[in-house]
Amino acid sequence: MSNDSQGSVKGEAAMMLSPSAPASSQGPPLSPSTTSKPPELPDELVQAGWSKCWSRRENRPYYFNRFTNQSLWEVPVLGQHDVISDPLGLNAAPAEGGDSNLGNGQRKRRSSEEQGAGPNSIKRTKVEPTTPISPSTPGVKPWSAAPDEKPTPVTTVTPTTPSPAPAPYRPAVIYWDLDVQTNAVIREHPPANHLPPFPEIELQRAQLVTKLRQHYHELCHQREGIDPPRESFNRWLLERKVIDKGQDPLLPSDCDPVISPSMFREVMNDIPIRLSRIKYKEEARKLLFKYAEAAKKMIDSRNASPESRKVVKWNAEDTMNWLRRDHSASKEDYMDRLEHLRQQCGPHVTAVAKDSVEGICSKIYQLSVEYSRRLRQTHLSLLQDPPTEASASPQQSRLVYCYPVRLALPSPPLPRVELHFENDVACLRFRGEMVKVNRGHFSKLELLYRYSCIDDPRFEKFLSRVWCLLKRYQVMFGSGTNEGSGLQGALPMSVFEALNRQFGVSFECFASPLNCYFKQFCSAFPDTDGFFGSRGPFLSFCPASGSFEANPPFCEELMDTMVTHFEDLLERSSEPLSFIVFVPEWRDPVTPALTRMESSRFLRHQLSVTAYEHEYRSGSQHICKREEMYYRAVHGTAVIFLQNDAGFAKWAPTPERLAELTAAYRPSTSRPASLSSPGPAHSTPGDRDSTPKAADRTQSGVMSPGSHDNNNNNNNSSSSSSSSSSPQDKMAAV
Repeated sequence: MSNDSQGSVKGEAAMMLSPSAPASSQGPPLSPSTTSKPPELPDELVQAGWSKCWSRRENRPYYFNRFTNQSLWEVPVLGQHDVISDPLGLNAAPAEGGDSNLGNGQRKRRSSEEQGAGPNSIKRTKVEPTTPISPSTPGVKPWSAAPDEKPTPVTTVTPTTPSPAPAPYRPAVIYWDLDVQTNAVIREHPPANHLPPFPEIELQRAQLVTKLRQHYHELCHQREGIDPPRESFNRWLLERKVIDKGQDPLLPSDCDPVISPSMFREVMNDIPIRLSRIKYKEEARKLLFKYAEAAKKMIDSRNASPESRKVVKWNAEDTMNWLRRDHSASKEDYMDRLEHLRQQCGPHVTAVAKDSVEGICSKIYQLSVEYSRRLRQTHLSLLQDPPTEASASPQQSRLVYCYPVRLALPSPPLPRVELHFENDVACLRFRGEMVKVNRGHFSKLELLYRYSCIDDPRFEKFLSRVWCLLKRYQVMFGSGTNEGSGLQGALPMSVFEALNRQFGVSFECFASPLNCYFKQFCSAFPDTDGFFGSRGPFLSFCPASGSFEANPPFCEELMDTMVTHFEDLLERSSEPLSFIVFVPEWRDPVTPALTRMESSRFLRHQLSVTAYEHEYRSGSQHICKREEMYYRAVHGTAVIFLQNDAGFAKWAPTPERLAELTAAYRPSTSRPASLSSPGPAHSTPGDRDSTPKAADRTQSGVMSPGSHDNNNNNNNSSSSSSSSSSPQDKMAAV
């Protein structure tokens, strides 16, 4: 007897099937044949597909639904568990004496599952195709038939034919469209050699990353007497992963150079003191005095040259004398004086602090290398079949539609993760560590898992993999209040709809399972995100044709590497290829990536969206409140169309198409007033975000997990990072 088509029914010898009817995973579900005895169930249950059967192994009756392939030990109750709206049984009432944290899908026929959890369970594993199935494969439907249809009132189901895979819970408001099929074509490639995710390893990685953050905080305090720049550790992770050749998905372990330009630049910007935003004249006066005092103290305590000591001391004392004499100066006068003082003292202060700051960067990197090595050793010890050095396979030549990342190594048995709901929030707990996601995004993850995962047809590893995914992004964001909320900012739904209608966009170059709009996307972590549709990091993704949206993390190093990758792809392909890029319009100084795109021979059109006249979706959309979902952008956005000749002929940015895209970017009047600062964090005059120097500005923009996810603007520091180089422009207003 074959059980591949039995859904949740376990392979029990007592099921009386017709021996002449072979089971097929592609055919309709088979159901146990019932005896000739009259039904022992109410008519309502019989009409709903329920019948009473006998288990020889357990020597007890059970109840089977021929429409949904569901089997229960208890007498089913209508309305207790509707698999159409709740396939995992998350809303079902707990069985008497059972575990209240388990859904119906985890409770049913537990004793049989436990007895059959030995070697025999391997025989019930569904055989999956060894090569990816593309949408062009004849006779095969790569996606389930419309699981994302509009919600309808749930009534007693009386189908005449077996129903397809049940549709999941649908939230009241959705921020994605998973029905859009891809037009991205790639060359077929072998499975990736990433280690499969494991909750125990993810928990240990979270602890080590937290420890590394603490080391960074202590080093900044001990060596320079400053707090670490806001979210600079997050940007360091992103900048390092652009060049990292190591094997850990999050921690850098093989980078050249060892000294991170991003971390060095940000720490140096806060020396000798961090420049906060200024609103009143008295604040500007105090800031000027503190800077002069800190510069003089620093040059006295460090091993500086006599010339440096002389210059810094003279300028600091001159500034203090001016402050004592002139009490009628305006805020602008103080800010001009501060700019002059920084120009005179800055090079000398940088010279004496250079070795110390490089020591901070080097120490953090060396600790990351050690933690990465420790994690990999532990991870390999958990695998049943440790990976071996595989010989390089020849390049595949077959073109297929893009498909999610597949792992070469089989996943080991995963431990149990508890699930419960608090109002409209799903809470997943493993060994006391809880991660949360709202109900709507939890159902989205379930849909993505059903579309993309091929090794877990019964969702037995679903909760463990969701926990690993949420923990990974939680660790990358950081534990501070609203920290990392800019990492996953996304374009509004209306913009995605316009991009899809007018320009055929069906793929996001920088996204995550939490914030993606399409089910085709690239993200930072292929090991955790591949089960939910990720095609891997974009810098490793090489499409031959298609129309793509790119809203990268606002990090100079990543954006510059992204432009290089765009031009290589457009140069090589003769098929229609189009990239619509959304980047911050930073002009003083202008970013190298923006300059290169504006001078690229593939540039077809450039559109500018004014600051505060457009909005983004929050990076914490999977957990934030509905009223915090959108916020206004504090900087202008440049929309750049990079296309080869075939792509321009197919998706040309005509005036009509551009007009619809511009209209889609306007904030909706039906929503409440958007937050005026990027992300849920409000900007206040007391914010102590660093103000970068003009020569080496800190890119405080949003980072995605490279996961990187659709990104938008940064928190409070983005406006100072992207504005004028003068202090009065950078720090004058909130």
